[in-house]
Amino acid sequence: ATQENIYDKVVSPILGEVMQGFNCTLFAYGQTGTGKTYTMEGDLDTPATSRVPTPVAGHDLLSNARISAQAGMIPRTLYNLFYALDRQSAEYYVHVSYVELYNEELRDLLAGNDLTNEEIPAGGNLRVYESGTDKGVVIQGLEEKLVTNARDAVALMQAGAMRRKVAATRCNNTSSRSHAIFTVTVFIRERAVTVDGEDISKLGKLNLVDLAGSENIGRSGAQNMRAKEAGSINKSLLVLGRVINALVEKNTYVPYRDSKLTHIIKDSLGGRTRTCMIATISNAVDNIEETIKTLQYASQAKGIRNRPVANKMVSKSEIVHDLQQHIERLNRDLEAARDSSGAAGGFFVSKDTYEELTTNAKASREVAEEWKQRVALWEEE
Repeated sequence: ATQENIYDKVVSPILGEVMQGFNCTLFAYGQTGTGKTYTMEGDLDTPATSRVPTPVAGHDLLSNARISAQAGMIPRTLYNLFYALDRQSAEYYVHVSYVELYNEELRDLLAGNDLTNEEIPAGGNLRVYESGTDKGVVIQGLEEKLVTNARDAVALMQAGAMRRKVAATRCNNTSSRSHAIFTVTVFIRERAVTVDGEDISKLGKLNLVDLAGSENIGRSGAQNMRAKEAGSINKSLLVLGRVINALVEKNTYVPYRDSKLTHIIKDSLGGRTRTCMIATISNAVDNIEETIKTLQYASQAKGIRNRPVANKMVSKSEIVHDLQQHIERLNRDLEAARDSSGAAGGFFVSKDTYEELTTNAKASREVAEEWKQRVALWEEE
C-alpha cells in the first residue's frame, strides 16, 4: 500500500473524529526495520507529486504547494487538518507535542527554543502521573507548541525527529532506539450555534505513536548500550502484549503500570480513545517468525473494546451552571459545619462532598491492591 492509500483508508476518518471532539490514537507496530517510522514520518525530501489542498485566502500555507508522495501519516494529517480548519468559520487553536520513551525515561523532543539546532539536548526525564480527572494520565513538564499552519507543525516534527535516539544495527541502519509519541491537540470554538446563540467549544486529541521495533539481539548484533536499548524496548513491548491479553480476556487486573509505555497510552487501550494499529511486516523469508508474531499481535489487539466518548462540548451557560453548582456545594459544606459546631473535634461536610471523598478513597484502595498484585507476581518470578 502507498502512503496515500494508508492515509485515505485509515487516518482520514480518524482525523474527522478528532475534529468532532474525540481523542484518537494511531499506532505503528512491527519488527525493527519494517518501516514504522517511514509510515509515520515518511520522506519529505523526495520530489513532490501530491498537491496539498488549497487553503482559504489569508492563511500561511503555500497555495500551490505539493507534498511528497513519500510523506508519512504525521505530515499528511497536519496538512489536511489545517486545510479542513480553514474551510470552517470557527475559531481554532492547534498545539503539538513530541515525546520519546528511551530506556524507560521520558524525554521532551520539543524542549527549548531553537529547534533548528539539533545539538540542543531533549528535555530530561519527565514524570507521569494520574490527574484524577477526565485528562487521565498526564506527563508533567511536557511542552505543547502552538502552531498556526501545517508548515510550522511539520518543521517541529522534523526538528524533534532529529533528536530521537537512532543507531545502526545489523537489521536496520537507522534503527529507532525509543518509542515516540507525536500529539496534536485541536481546540475549536463554533460561535452562536446553540438555540440561545451561544458558542460551543470542542477539544480533540490525536496521538501518533511510532513504537520501536521488537528486536532479536542475537540477529541484530546489539552489544553494550545497543543491547541495553533492545532489552528496554522488548520489555515494554512485552508488557504491552500482557496488557492486550488482559483486556481481551477481560481480566480484573491489567498491568498498565508495569511499563511507562502502557501507562502513558492507558486510555488508548480499553479506555475512551478511538484506537487504530498499523502492523508493519517484512517480506523476507528470514523474518517469517517475527512476521507471524506481528500479525498475531495485531489480530489479538483487534479484540480490545474501547469506549470512545467525545470530550465535553462547553457553552457559556454550562460554565456558569458549573460554577453555580460549585458555589452551592461550598455553601452546603459550610451549613453542615455550622449545624454540627457543638460536636467536639468533629469534621463535617455535605453528603455530596462525603460521597466524592469516599469515591477517591476507593480509587486509592484499588491502586494499593494493584501494587500488592504486582509485588506478588514479582515474588513468584
